[in-house]
Amino acid sequence: MKLEQFSLLENTWREAISQIEISPNIILLFVSPSFVPKHVMVAELMKKFPGATIMGCSTAGEISDTLVSDKSVSLTAIQLEKTEHKLVKVDIKSMDESFMAGKKLAKQLNSNDLKHILVFSDGLNVNGANLVSGLKSVLPSTSITGGLAGDCANFNETFVISNSSIADKIIVGLGFYGDQLKIGYSSKGGWDSFGIDRLVTKSKNNVLFELDGLPALELYKSFLGAKAKNLPSSGLLFPLSMRVNEHDSPVVRTILSVDEKEQSLTFAGNIPEGSHVRLMKANVDRLINGAKDSAINAFSTTKKNAELAILISCVGRRLVLKQLVEEEVEVVRETIGKKTKITGFYSYGEIAPFEEFSPCELHNQTMTITTLSEV
Repeated sequence: MKLEQFSLLENTWREAISQIEISPNIILLFVSPSFVPKHVMVAELMKKFPGATIMGCSTAGEISDTLVSDKSVSLTAIQLEKTEHKLVKVDIKSMDESFMAGKKLAKQLNSNDLKHILVFSDGLNVNGANLVSGLKSVLPSTSITGGLAGDCANFNETFVISNSSIADKIIVGLGFYGDQLKIGYSSKGGWDSFGIDRLVTKSKNNVLFELDGLPALELYKSFLGAKAKNLPSSGLLFPLSMRVNEHDSPVVRTILSVDEKEQSLTFAGNIPEGSHVRLMKANVDRLINGAKDSAINAFSTTKKNAELAILISCVGRRLVLKQLVEEEVEVVRETIGKKTKITGFYSYGEIAPFEEFSPCELHNQTMTITTLSEV
């Protein structure tokens, strides 16, 4: 595997891509929503590298090495030498189609020698939990990682890149094939739960109506106090920890939108009736340690020989860490050493198993790491 990496800016991107010396067969692009020449840039890359697969998405912050930026593009050119790959794009008209979209994507990528799938999805029009369930229904034992596209903290519109297509309401999956690719992955949070367990008494998929028989939005606002006036973005600071049953590892759920009329909260993943939730709050040191733990787990598979690390971290972590945000990327760098290239983005949801041999889940508020190397 050969790699080259660039952080592109609006006034210098042409010069940067002219410096790519390898012959990439994959180009990963994590693009700021405010990066205006994205269509021209992708067209230029397709012209310069006609054989390359181009995929990526919009972000709530771009990660390039240990730099976290806005208004940029994190570009990684990848030349796989021993591994085959295939890109599939699925359109989705509404959130209700998320499960079937995942199923369709998995069927098109399925093969006896499928090693791993990297998935990027629209961040606002897809139910991430149902998407993952659809993927797992076809490929229960295949490792799957990725994330939901971001739009800073605006929650207006996201986009996904699939070669020349740059649009919302699409999901892309990149399948890797053969035994020459070594994959590592992990997802860790570092948030603290507080308060009492609340029973979900009324919900539908990812929309929560009642907790303990009380209107969900009214109860949630009472937790937030003065911060409630800044919903939904302030909800990123106070996610929910959810357990479907007491033996499950809790997963974290983040708010996407609120409905004053229905007194409901819409989350990035499902909140089933009968599950229990607790409010969570951030501790900066524990968030940074969560990123470190994720790096340790992901790199235990490749024994620090990983050539590329893809970091997908939640926009909520960025809002909490503020000017310390690069510390969670730097702690990953310190953990994995200097050889591995680092790329990634801040997202509206992370897709990964907690660690090796765990089932794939949709996460919120985690640092999710995928490592790749050819052997």
